[in-house]
Amino acid sequence: MRIKRVAAVAAVAALALGLTACGGDDGGEGTGSGSKSFAAGSTMEKLNKAQKIKIGTKFDQPGFGQKGLSGKPEGFDVEVAKIIVKELGIPEDKIEWVEAPSKVREDVIVNGTVDFVAATYTINDKRKERIAFAGPYYEAGQNIMVKKDDATITGPDSFKDGTKKVCSVTGSTPAETIKQYVKDVGTQLVLFDTYDKCRDALKGGQVDAVTTDNVILLGYIAKDEASFKLAGDNFTKEPYGIGVKKEDAAFRTFINDTLDKAFSDGSWKKAWDDTAGKFGAELGSAPAVNRY
Repeated sequence: MRIKRVAAVAAVAALALGLTACGGDDGGEGTGSGSKSFAAGSTMEKLNKAQKIKIGTKFDQPGFGQKGLSGKPEGFDVEVAKIIVKELGIPEDKIEWVEAPSKVREDVIVNGTVDFVAATYTINDKRKERIAFAGPYYEAGQNIMVKKDDATITGPDSFKDGTKKVCSVTGSTPAETIKQYVKDVGTQLVLFDTYDKCRDALKGGQVDAVTTDNVILLGYIAKDEASFKLAGDNFTKEPYGIGVKKEDAAFRTFINDTLDKAFSDGSWKKAWDDTAGKFGAELGSAPAVNRY
């Protein structure tokens, strides 16, 4: 009887050890800080130990970052951010989403309000003066949205005669770019803090067009095809990146490594197919991250 009892205890112990080992390799949503290892003092280690994270994104961008029925933002930017969070070993339900309109994106990074920003955030040299970028993870292009029955606007050159009003968002790359095409910036360019307000102004006749990145406009069109259409082709290239603190090279490298992994393992494409890809925009091939 003693021999049988010892054997039973040993078997239970072996089973417990096996379950513990399996749990340690589980990269699922409930993964704790013990399952990941990062350099001491790094942003990755701090976030992993805290088991919570703040992320800035847009709340008004269909397909990229728009508040859904759940009260949380949904879209491609959001899903890319979740891929990074998973690699940090933090559960999705520990993410605090912070609204980050175009005009405050650098501010919320510099001030430490968020840990990173994923918000249709075009990489450019001016922004690099204050913050750093990982990525890009997608390349969009600026375009123009008009009313469905408007045949007078066919591209950015249509604003050069000074008769048409175009709406964009304060602090955005599209707002700066369109200035070179309008005759009178003061009267023709209308700026709001969100693209939802631009869409409403177009629908109500206060402006003649809205300009921003094609994929954002396609999201609006997909929700109201009877009212809107694109006018012409893309006229810029807009590489989207993840914004982080300028001095945090290690965190930028970690995110770049995570993006490269997502490009190759299919999670990046799935994120697209589940969100912005439903609106008819092309994903294209994975961009090369810029490891500056």
